[in-house]
Amino acid sequence: MNNPQRILSLLSITFLTILFINAINKSDVDPESNTHENYKVKALKLPANLNFSGEIVPVHKPNIRERMDRELLVNTYWQSNGLLLLKRANKYFPILEPLLEEYGLPDDFKYLAVAESGLLMDNPSSASASGLWHFLPNTAKEKKFGLEINDNVDERFHIEKSTRAAAIYLKYAKEKFGSWTLAAAAYNAGNRRIFERLSAQQVTSYYDALLPDETERYVFRIVALKEVLSNPEKYGFVFEKEDLYTSIKTRTVKVDTVISNIASFAKKFGTNYKQLKLQNPWLRENKLNNKSRRLYEIKIPVE
Repeated sequence: MNNPQRILSLLSITFLTILFINAINKSDVDPESNTHENYKVKALKLPANLNFSGEIVPVHKPNIRERMDRELLVNTYWQSNGLLLLKRANKYFPILEPLLEEYGLPDDFKYLAVAESGLLMDNPSSASASGLWHFLPNTAKEKKFGLEINDNVDERFHIEKSTRAAAIYLKYAKEKFGSWTLAAAAYNAGNRRIFERLSAQQVTSYYDALLPDETERYVFRIVALKEVLSNPEKYGFVFEKEDLYTSIKTRTVKVDTVISNIASFAKKFGTNYKQLKLQNPWLRENKLNNKSRRLYEIKIPVE
């Protein structure tokens, strides 16, 4: 067979194959909805026991039910984001859980970190809140939280220290408002704003207060994330354990001196600048000034 005949034959086969595939696909498509027969967007049934830290979400109230339904739908059908959150949760929850327990916080607060940052370290908000817990610079600098923030070091990106700081904030808010739900709302809107809204409206419950739109959605989003991430198969997420992200093994080196070049420092420990920074994102430059000779703990990746 010469070349022109061979090309014509291949084109004919390709054309017939396309027609065959289209015929098969069309047979599975509903002519009225124009979607595949297996594609369904289903309304979700709200679980009866939805709660945050043991405090029941009153979904028997129509307005509360609508708000809860909205967040559950959004976080169920944004499938790519949901699957990424499940993968990251496997990496970060084992770090957050014992720290929350250490400070006497309910385990549900790990989902607050998910709502804040999506468990992405470098995912700042429009208001310049940063780290897994999205601390604002001025809040993080308050003495009671003990986070160092400057051009050289930003401990909002230190997972353990920022988690402890968030726990301190939330425990104080709980003492002030008497409710874990209101403590979570205050984390979003600030203690003062929540106090002013409750006082002006003469209510004592998050679910009875009219709050700024972001805060109105905030606790419902946390509860929806908790529901989906706790029951992924129920909401259609399919994955194997090996699909999930994990932390790499590290060892800790204590440093109380200046590091003039972190890239050179990393090489001394058999790693490189990128790998060291990934484990210590609170180091913001290629040096550690440390004029006060403070003791820092630096995680070194172990192969």
